[in-house]
Amino acid sequence: MEKVIHMKNVSWICNGRHILRNINWEVNPGEHWAIIGLNGSGKTTLLNMINGYLWPSTGEISVLDKRFGDCDVRELRKSTGWVSSSLQERLYTTETAEEIVLSGKFATIGLYDRPDKKDIKHARIIMEQLGCAHLAKQLYGTLSQGEKQRVLIARALMSSPKILILDEPCTALDIFAREQLLSTLEHIDRMDSKPTLIYVSHHIEEIVPVFKHTLLLRRGEMHSAGKTKSILTKTNLSDFFETLVNVEWRNGRPWIRLFT
Repeated sequence: MEKVIHMKNVSWICNGRHILRNINWEVNPGEHWAIIGLNGSGKTTLLNMINGYLWPSTGEISVLDKRFGDCDVRELRKSTGWVSSSLQERLYTTETAEEIVLSGKFATIGLYDRPDKKDIKHARIIMEQLGCAHLAKQLYGTLSQGEKQRVLIARALMSSPKILILDEPCTALDIFAREQLLSTLEHIDRMDSKPTLIYVSHHIEEIVPVFKHTLLLRRGEMHSAGKTKSILTKTNLSDFFETLVNVEWRNGRPWIRLFT
């Protein structure tokens, strides 16, 4: 595989306004990326374009070496897992956690197909790896926000995706649930057939060591992109946020402090 994601001069215009402008970004095999941007920076639009839900107004996109316009994006989406708060709200609260995970095999909201023994075994292995096997028989609606997010990640992994997009997965989580979820990402990175992780947030401190690359998105444009350590510096982040900040690295994670 040459490139996981390749965007060349990509822009998206809505009602005469640029939502994304001149995005040039590449994700290589074996790389995990964090995408950081404030509200309204174009993060969700970028994700929708990766999944083929939005078509670029200008430029070219290829995902997993499949160029948009030359492939069936509906088939391509089967290689991408997506975890978001909007998905969490659509799932049936009366299904068990295990049923929610199994539904990921069929990409359905609700489990209508009958899973075979191999599917059930696969689901239980994934839940064990992500530390949520003990939730298997509990109703999804009774789980905490953090537990639901781990179940959603397990669901996304059921189809063995080549790309796993995590769209602000720590939203509404308390600090303990957040740290548990972030540690889950380290477990995914150790899996034999691990997917490329794309982690989207507006919180710098959520960038755990597994994300060696970071893209900073501001007002629909790429501010900077590259190795996380070289991107998340005091000088670069102060320019990005347009205010003076300091960066401290603790246990391989960046933490910022505003100067007031």
